[in-house]
Amino acid sequence: MLHFHNTLTRAAEPFVPLDPDGKKVKVYTCGPTVYNHAHIGNFRAYLFEDLLQRHLEYRGFRVERVMNLTDVDDKTIRGAREKGVPLADFTKPFKDAFFEDLTTLRIKPADAFPAATEPKHIARMIAMIAQLMAGGHAYQADDKSVYFRIASFPRYGRLAHLNLDELRPSGRVSSDEYEKENIGDFALWKAHDAADGDVKWDSPWGPGRPGWHIECSAMATGMLGDRLDIHCGGVDNIFPHHEAEIAQTECCTGEKFVNLWMHCAHLMVDGRKMAKSFGNFYTLRDLLDKGWTGREVRYVLLSAHYRLPLNFTFEGLAAARSALQRLDEWQQRITELAATAKASTPHPAAAEDKFAAALDDDLNISAALGALFDLVRDTNRAMDRGELSPEQARGLLDYWERLNSVLRLEPEATAIPPEIAALLEERTNARTARDWAKSDTLRDALLQHGWLVKDTKEGTKLTRTGG
Repeated sequence: MLHFHNTLTRAAEPFVPLDPDGKKVKVYTCGPTVYNHAHIGNFRAYLFEDLLQRHLEYRGFRVERVMNLTDVDDKTIRGAREKGVPLADFTKPFKDAFFEDLTTLRIKPADAFPAATEPKHIARMIAMIAQLMAGGHAYQADDKSVYFRIASFPRYGRLAHLNLDELRPSGRVSSDEYEKENIGDFALWKAHDAADGDVKWDSPWGPGRPGWHIECSAMATGMLGDRLDIHCGGVDNIFPHHEAEIAQTECCTGEKFVNLWMHCAHLMVDGRKMAKSFGNFYTLRDLLDKGWTGREVRYVLLSAHYRLPLNFTFEGLAAARSALQRLDEWQQRITELAATAKASTPHPAAAEDKFAAALDDDLNISAALGALFDLVRDTNRAMDRGELSPEQARGLLDYWERLNSVLRLEPEATAIPPEIAALLEERTNARTARDWAKSDTLRDALLQHGWLVKDTKEGTKLTRTGG
């Protein structure tokens, strides 16, 4: 049975869907604020969510997942103002880049990517705020903005495990930026001011725009219903964002909003917090420009348990490249052996399925990868001894394809440049002529260009090294 750690209870709990049939799972994940390119810390969280969805599907669940796009908040408005362009024109390139990056990292698209500025979502936000005001959970202050009254929700602070008797509000703040953590009443509707330019919508409380927190509550419940199975995000979302989501949503619906809260730990780079001031801030595009591939980055960001901090290093990327090459060579061996099979014989590892059993335990990816590479080692040895039949190889290949539906680590489709192909042909001719010195020189030349040549009994194999 699957068990996941619940941030709210701080305990691993059996996973039981809300669906009476026990098959459908509703998941909401906090997406990017599209004021810049998403960085690799963001993608660590999105890859954890991808792993969660793929494993749930591996176990037979139907996942309906929604990921929001925050395209109106302090950062996007400031960016549009600095560029001197309309808000939609400012955010569009970053939305497009985000979807390109999802494809590069092989992250399964959500069923929907609602944007906060869509009229239907703005209308729902306004309706929810009106309901909160009618219930005494919100009020309009002297600055004309509308604030949530946290005193009206006694459970406020439980997700973040805050003692509100010790942490007193320091006043109302309208800022919704991540680093502004204030336990006071938070903004639901922000009255328009000059800094917002033409970014405003009409409301019963005057022109303005929604606060960050109400955006997700409106989009989540509007698209998935009042109750969710799972809500995900990074640990930086726990307070105030997710805390606020719970309060305002449950005050509107009268229902428990989320059954299971799952949060991904921070990503470090070279043992330090990632920051431009430290010179260790990377987007996915930065890494691609350095010669690394999307699947190598995917492997690194997936390889540590989601609740543990991940220290990203270029040494780790190099290790990922080696691990993936090992997988590729193993897959090639079993594919070639399976080619002559007349039938498929299930491999014993498929029945035991240590890989999936590890992921059942709160997505223990370290144990899952350990089980996979144990399988690679053992079956390589069996092939060396001639103890793996073509039929068993076919069964093993079938099992690998199932595992890879979760991992998505298949090789990149790599085109060999003409100049590299020419060097490889020249080396092949040198080996045919038994000119070993020239062959070695050409091998070294290929390596300098980022291509590794390996001579095997099956023939010469060329692998992109890059980096």
